[in-house]
Amino acid sequence: MAKLTKLDDIVSLCKRRGFIFQSSEIYGGLASCYDYGPLGSELKRNVRNAWWKSVVQMRDDIVGLDCSIFMHPLVWKASGHADKFADIVTVCKKCNVRSRVDHLTDAPNKMAEGLAGKVCPSCGAVGQFTEPMPFRLMFETQMGANTDDAMTIFLRPETAQGIFVNFRNVLDSTRVKIPFGIAQIGKSFRNEVTTKAFIFRTREFEQAEIEFFCAPGTDEKWYEHWKDARFNWYINLGMKKENLRLRQHDKDELAHYAKGCVDVEYKFPFGSGDWQELEGIANRTDFDLRQHQRGMRTLNSWYEKKGDLSKIELNSESEDYQKGPLSYFDEEGKQRFIPYVIEPSAGIDRSCLAFLVDAYDEDEVNGEVRNVLRFHPALAPVKAAIFPLVKKDGMPEIATNLYNDLKKYFNCFYDEKSAVGRRYRRQDEAGTPYCITIDGQTKEDNTVTVRERDSMVQERINLSQVKSYLREKLDI
Repeated sequence: MAKLTKLDDIVSLCKRRGFIFQSSEIYGGLASCYDYGPLGSELKRNVRNAWWKSVVQMRDDIVGLDCSIFMHPLVWKASGHADKFADIVTVCKKCNVRSRVDHLTDAPNKMAEGLAGKVCPSCGAVGQFTEPMPFRLMFETQMGANTDDAMTIFLRPETAQGIFVNFRNVLDSTRVKIPFGIAQIGKSFRNEVTTKAFIFRTREFEQAEIEFFCAPGTDEKWYEHWKDARFNWYINLGMKKENLRLRQHDKDELAHYAKGCVDVEYKFPFGSGDWQELEGIANRTDFDLRQHQRGMRTLNSWYEKKGDLSKIELNSESEDYQKGPLSYFDEEGKQRFIPYVIEPSAGIDRSCLAFLVDAYDEDEVNGEVRNVLRFHPALAPVKAAIFPLVKKDGMPEIATNLYNDLKKYFNCFYDEKSAVGRRYRRQDEAGTPYCITIDGQTKEDNTVTVRERDSMVQERINLSQVKSYLREKLDI
């Protein structure tokens, strides 16, 4: 029977088996920063690849992009991040810990009146908070070798803006026509107040985003399409449907430019189990391209004000904005417009955590507890493990030859140490779908034992059929 997973179980397994480590651990660690180990880096790569295959490789209406992390500061002025991208925070007077106001909970039997009835998540003090204040979320740095020509730039807080500012480049260099999308996977950075929830919320994280451009009036159709497509992506990769839901944002939650937004939420094992965002799907209207047209027309002010974003106002939007450089002319309909945008935006790190949580299970085998990660084969870090039953009688040589052949096609693991039962358990805990054992019978009839992870059922197949057997089972 599956065990109710706790976050501590996942953290322990990730450290023990080399999925995820605390960053800079030998120096005491760096808060909310993590390193992916040998198994974790393979899992993360597989999540990326599964996303890219689904939204780019298998579709004819989406192309890929890989944008620079550093961008011109005016990008963030036009997008609104330079002026508005901040959390409202407060500091506990008792323990001096900063918290986001919207993350504070009400104290039992207290009337929620401002912060008076709120509980500090660090020390438990009630109502002991400073006045709320904005906390800027973008990391700043300097670009330029000399002080007289250096300028302040930012680590990007999202990958979306790189797509918007390349909209015209993609149109001019490809044959795409609206409706079409641009996809990107990349690192983003936010200096936000984080929770102690492992890799769920970190200051450095990886996003997988699509900006899908469509004609005004067709946006609702595409909004519904992407809600279904993105929800089903998680289901198709083995995530339990009962742990997923779609939550529509209330009107007071929506960004000022958004026509609608829905979150794909997963029931994470935080506390007694909390629904938290995995991915957002938003109808951003034509806001972004219009803003960047205004930003392009503000360049002169940038140079006049010597790059001081606080002194720069975006140029007013002219009446002919639909004829601007980021507009689109529809040859078939003979009309020009600023495209609407539907944005599915997923977190790769959050997805990795959700897949880990969903795959984690414990069962009992011969009176012993077996830890197992029931990953979908596409996500499993190692696809197959190859074992010689013993280190003699030519078994290691046969096993090594098979391993060297298979690793050209799948990520495989070779192990000849300890009892074969223990080797099975180690691979179960790593999420490996199949283990292949070479034994005494192999030399007699050229067959091997293939053992399946979830059912632990074993069958014998011919050594020459192993590659095709795995390809069929793994669907790769």
